[in-house]
Amino acid sequence: MLKGIDQRLSAEIVHVLMLMGHGDDLVICDVNHPAAAIAAETTHGRLVDMAGCDLPTAARAILTLMPLDTFVPAPVTRMQVVGDPAATMPVFARMQAVIDAAEGRRVEMQALERFAFYAAAKQAFAIIRTADSGPYGCFILKKGVVNLPEL
Repeated sequence: MLKGIDQRLSAEIVHVLMLMGHGDDLVICDVNHPAAAIAAETTHGRLVDMAGCDLPTAARAILTLMPLDTFVPAPVTRMQVVGDPAATMPVFARMQAVIDAAEGRRVEMQALERFAFYAAAKQAFAIIRTADSGPYGCFILKKGVVNLPEL
């Protein structure tokens, strides 16, 4: 273990986050998402599991290290409810609260139709699958810039 890093974040997750650059996308999803098949097409090329975490817990841990992009209007994307795009699921509000708290501001979240979401997920850097049972627990987080002091 290392100081200051949430114990839920495995070495592989920290490595993935370190490899990502500004504008790269990270998918975090529930157990129903076809994550293994889609992950094969991502930059990382394989699925990363975050067992024992629901989506809000996983997002809270990830967002302690990863800032969201401030150069786009909506740095978070979620999947729409099939057949009812205006519907909301409880996980949407829980994730919104976690994301807003992590950033210290209201963060816009956009929605994509199911198959458009799958296509966008294939373009992501990596996919992290949580133990969340869902449904509709599928989110794409766009990485922002970390402001560091000069060396």
